[in-house]
Amino acid sequence: MSETATAKPTEPAPPGVAKPPVVPAIVAPHYVPVKTDRRSFLSAVAIGWAAFTGAMVVGALELQRFFFPNVLFEPPQTFKAGNPSDFPVGVDERFKARYNCWMVKGYDPATKKTGFFALSTTCTHLGCTPNWLSAEGKFKCPCHGSGFQPTGINFEGPAPRPLERFAIRLADDGQIVVDKTKKFQQEKGEWVAPDAFLEITV
Repeated sequence: MSETATAKPTEPAPPGVAKPPVVPAIVAPHYVPVKTDRRSFLSAVAIGWAAFTGAMVVGALELQRFFFPNVLFEPPQTFKAGNPSDFPVGVDERFKARYNCWMVKGYDPATKKTGFFALSTTCTHLGCTPNWLSAEGKFKCPCHGSGFQPTGINFEGPAPRPLERFAIRLADDGQIVVDKTKKFQQEKGEWVAPDAFLEITV
């Protein structure tokens, strides 16, 4: 009789009993240590410090903006327009782009005098900027068609009231000074105020 052990046959599972699943053995991966030389370590440190320094610089700039907020530089609200003799009779547009102002020289029905007044270039409908149409002798708003006479009176379109006038006076050196901080409205009877019109013989 042979001494070699014979494999014992697998006995079938009893009826109604599930056979347990075979779970494979979990083998831990072989750990390989990562070698770090001095140069790569110093590079990593340098990158870290650079990132930290950049973050500090950005934070300092944002803090500076907090203490020194943005300042909006606007044209001065008071300006000298020149000597009365520098202006021809009619509407002068040289101050429209920079100061949002038209200089008008001639007869003013509101005061029944001859001289100067400064008109605002802001339409009284929705704030657009009208254009001076010299051939038609009127201001015409390109947005909604409001029309204004050279004196500033509205006569067509949806504009509910005339253009506003700025304060105007004569300086000691003989130049015309326009003060945009003071506005005068026709519907309030303010066009006849002393600062709303500068009487000068044309």
